[in-house]
Amino acid sequence: MGWTFAESHKQLMNEVWTPSSQRISASNLTRFIARVNARRDLALEDCRDLYAWSVSEPGQFWDELASFADVRADWGDGPAIEHPERMPGARFFPDATLNFAENLLRYRDDHAAVTFSNELGTEQRFTYRQLHEEVARIAVGLKEAGVEPWDRVAGYLPNLPQTLIAMLATASLGAIWSSCSPDFGLHGVVDRFGQIAPKVLFTADGYFYTGKRLDSLATIGAAVAQIPGIERIVVIPYTSDHPALGRLGAAASGATLWENFGTRGAPLRFAALPFNHPLYILFSSGTTGVPKCIVHGAGGTLLQHQKEHLLHVDLQRTDQIFYYTTCGWMMWNWLASALATGATLVLYDGNPFHPDPGVLWRLAERERITVFGTSAKYLAALEKNGYTPAREVDLGALRSVLSTGSPLLPEGFDFVYRAIKSDLHLASISGGTDIVSCFALGCPTLPVHRGELQCRGLGMQVEIFNEAGRPVRGERGELVCTAPFPSMPVSFWNDPDGHKYHAAYFERFPGVWRHGDYAELTEHDGIIIYGRSDAVLNPGGVRIGTAEIYSAVESLPEILEALAVGQDWQKDVRVILFVRLKDGASLDNPLKDRIHTAIRTSTTPRHVPAKIIAVADIPRTRSGKLTELAVREVIHGRPVLNIDALANPEALKHFCDLPDLLE
Repeated sequence: MGWTFAESHKQLMNEVWTPSSQRISASNLTRFIARVNARRDLALEDCRDLYAWSVSEPGQFWDELASFADVRADWGDGPAIEHPERMPGARFFPDATLNFAENLLRYRDDHAAVTFSNELGTEQRFTYRQLHEEVARIAVGLKEAGVEPWDRVAGYLPNLPQTLIAMLATASLGAIWSSCSPDFGLHGVVDRFGQIAPKVLFTADGYFYTGKRLDSLATIGAAVAQIPGIERIVVIPYTSDHPALGRLGAAASGATLWENFGTRGAPLRFAALPFNHPLYILFSSGTTGVPKCIVHGAGGTLLQHQKEHLLHVDLQRTDQIFYYTTCGWMMWNWLASALATGATLVLYDGNPFHPDPGVLWRLAERERITVFGTSAKYLAALEKNGYTPAREVDLGALRSVLSTGSPLLPEGFDFVYRAIKSDLHLASISGGTDIVSCFALGCPTLPVHRGELQCRGLGMQVEIFNEAGRPVRGERGELVCTAPFPSMPVSFWNDPDGHKYHAAYFERFPGVWRHGDYAELTEHDGIIIYGRSDAVLNPGGVRIGTAEIYSAVESLPEILEALAVGQDWQKDVRVILFVRLKDGASLDNPLKDRIHTAIRTSTTPRHVPAKIIAVADIPRTRSGKLTELAVREVIHGRPVLNIDALANPEALKHFCDLPDLLE
């Protein structure tokens, strides 16, 4: 039976944008379908057909994608996927060798590679030729510092062109790059870099935010004293032409300025490495302890990003692509890979609302940005500020807006099409640090439906499982992936038997990747994400680890222990912190101020709770773990389903009668 009129009308009304026939025919995706049809003797008609084929014949799909993207590699004679039935355990292109940096630096001409600006109006520009030359110089410096394949190189850096250059130089040698943004405090740096023992550490002398100059050198000096293995510190002059290296303390003896590192004019050589050779170490949010060190391979990262940029974003060499991100978020890694398409990367460092809400949109006008990436929280804040880009700047070049970090609410779709541009591909995308890419995202040849991610990623067997572990459609459940994909982590660092890796993704549904998103697969193959299904805090779309908050708060003598949860609040989430005090202590305003300061200093301003509430006891499991999930359910008036797992279920009563305090 076909659609009723009411159903068809409802579906049509939900469509907020439809690509033109010209846009569809000119897209990379349409060209890719035609190529696959010709080479494989198929008759695929559209993105939905392509998706079905990509998950039924994944080896053929990834092989065709690598060819279409002109990935520079020696593929060898092996299969595209070895042991495809293993999840985890499959290996993609087991005989291939490549170099990630070589693929991102395939162009060496005078086309713009990177443009940068910040709050002060400082600008830097690099052509692909200049980028190649700078990477070559820094690669020499790293080699002279003794860096070899498998060594770690870390960056405590703003979103600068030099950050990209240092990463590419690291990758050219086969070393492993890891970075975090300079708004992480001392404990955040030590918790991350202390686990991976980098040989070389890049840092800027400081950074700018909301018109303030903030120092990085004192933090790095203190961190180096606690991190093993650092032999060289390379300092980028950013807030000063002549950084005061003495602020590094004892670490100053191993410090070198950026301009003195390496040798100009040296050739850039690329180490040929196995497909799964480690490229990045990214860090989890640190919910249950110190952050997990997630190792991503070069080949899988490259293939996945090329697929997303070329087919899902429709990125062309003539594009200017921007994403508002720091170097502590995987979107920075995602953006960097766009160099492989030959497009121009637009970087920005600073507060996106300083000195006013129009700062990023004036950047979009000035740089003729065609793809503008941001977060759902930013779009919501822009609307609350009453700023309408369409009235203030010329966005004639803008073709696509990408949104991630948290679900973009239906009202957010309305705002984009009303206040930014009516003829625009709006792609709400979702994935994560765990896969350094997306499970669901946009498609330039499909309609955009209000409140939905357009489609599942090509080659990604994404399903929604109910509690029984069965795929469902039109119902909320767990977002899972039931087949291997190239950007699965290679491993966790310091996890030799793979136990932590397996526990993170495969315990709930054996042989199936459980991602931790609460989602729904719609009737037209879109995805609606309702939030995280685990205990990670997500205010404004920024993933926050509770363990980092606890580390800061429990350092105060008055605090016995603490528990943080996310409370649904005004179409967003805010952090609520519960504390158990020592006898005689009082949660007065001075103590609250000290808690705020401790959290902000040790982590980031985003970790600071909206409310701090004292409770007599905190529930825990029988193994002694605090139960954030149980408390979160109680404060939202929902039943706790796993009360039998609690060692002290009576503690939940302390959270049942807090309506006045939670307003």
